[in-house]
Amino acid sequence: MPTIRTPELALDAMRGREITSLAQLNKLLKASEPLVKGATQAVAGEGPADAEIVFVGEQPGDQEDLQGRPFVGPAGKIFDRALGEVGLDRKEVYVTNAVKHFKFEQRGKRRIHGKPTAGEVRHHRWWLEKELELIQPKLVVALGGTAVLAMTGKNIPIIRARGPAHFPDGYDGYITVHPSAILRVPDAEAKALAYREFVKDLEQVRKIAAKHPRGPVSIAAE
Repeated sequence: MPTIRTPELALDAMRGREITSLAQLNKLLKASEPLVKGATQAVAGEGPADAEIVFVGEQPGDQEDLQGRPFVGPAGKIFDRALGEVGLDRKEVYVTNAVKHFKFEQRGKRRIHGKPTAGEVRHHRWWLEKELELIQPKLVVALGGTAVLAMTGKNIPIIRARGPAHFPDGYDGYITVHPSAILRVPDAEAKALAYREFVKDLEQVRKIAAKHPRGPVSIAAE
């Protein structure tokens, strides 16, 4: 008989546990069943438990699902390159996703990325909240619309929201594009411009984090 998948019940059980460390949280996540049919595994966040900056992406892609690590595919290479250009070390920041499992459509041998629904983002929100609670970062960077939805509960166009932000949970942060958006720009000149703008955003992130306190900050206190 096929195994009956009950990932929602597993998530409910996790919510009831006292979690005191990032290592414990990610161990639970790794042991959980994928919430999306076909995903190979849950992909936990990666980085030091005391990271000053947390980057939130959308969801794992094909390579992330296979390797079990975030931002290791083509978009991850752009991300790493841009971090290096502004003097940020990937090993010193925490990188995670709004949704922890790869959602895709099978087309021949290829697995084509499927955008998470608002309901799926809400379903995974508990893990993201726990990550931020345990890390207490100086700054949370939302990479793309799905990350903004996870942080604000609203669908906000990046073109309007791009720049410094204050998220409802009290964390200050920054909104910018997801590096995969740069990959999708067809024109070479426009792609180069999009990359330069992304690098400028990361430079602002570095500067803001350097003088910012840790953890949630009330708007009144700023």
